[in-house]
Amino acid sequence: MAGHSKWAKVKHFKGGIDAKRAKIFAKLSKEITIAAKMAGGDPDMNPRLRMALLRSRAANMPAENIDRAIKRGTGGGEAVNYEDLTYEVYGPHGVAILVELSTDNRNRTAAEIRSLLTKNGGTIATAGSVSRLFQRKGQIIVPREGANEDQLMEAALEAGAEDFRADEQGFEILTDPGHFESVNKAVEAKGVKPAVAEVAWIPTLTVPLADPRAVADVTRLIDLLEDHDDVKEIHSNEEAT
Repeated sequence: MAGHSKWAKVKHFKGGIDAKRAKIFAKLSKEITIAAKMAGGDPDMNPRLRMALLRSRAANMPAENIDRAIKRGTGGGEAVNYEDLTYEVYGPHGVAILVELSTDNRNRTAAEIRSLLTKNGGTIATAGSVSRLFQRKGQIIVPREGANEDQLMEAALEAGAEDFRADEQGFEILTDPGHFESVNKAVEAKGVKPAVAEVAWIPTLTVPLADPRAVADVTRLIDLLEDHDDVKEIHSNEEAT
């Protein structure tokens, strides 16, 4: 998602979805199909599918689209072997970016991503140099109008959340990945629908960008990466100031 701000992530799922609805749904469908092909169509037995379904519901993906994607994954047909990759990237102005992909042609994807980076101020980083700046965490984001703060905090912490953060726009709950599902279920049991619920890479060190031109440079690169058909997720550590 473009930007470190959790509310930029919410905008990606909600406010910004109309312009890219078909693209977002196509990527979610692909991930659901891959997950179902790899480990079956029962989300109770398939953690990757469960996560894909959570993301699909957060994006308001129609149920019939989800059902078709699962059936494609479990219905046999021509086998396509997808490989999961993560590129560690330095973008413009020293911003660190993790790019998660699923591809059926590693060489083609690598060439396309490298070309895109070269033309837009990005470079492939040494393995580990970017990933060390992030932690894998469960993240649940709830707009302020969507929940009572005290009740939400109590439910989340009792279910095992590590941290609960509030600001003027809403609430962010962070968990250990192993406790993400139990915390998310506890939140939903309160009648709360999160705007975002996922296990993501959360930056431990951010890069402040005060110059609007710098923000535009980083946003352009991330937007281009997001438009690539093989890209599933983008995590970056810029923070507009």
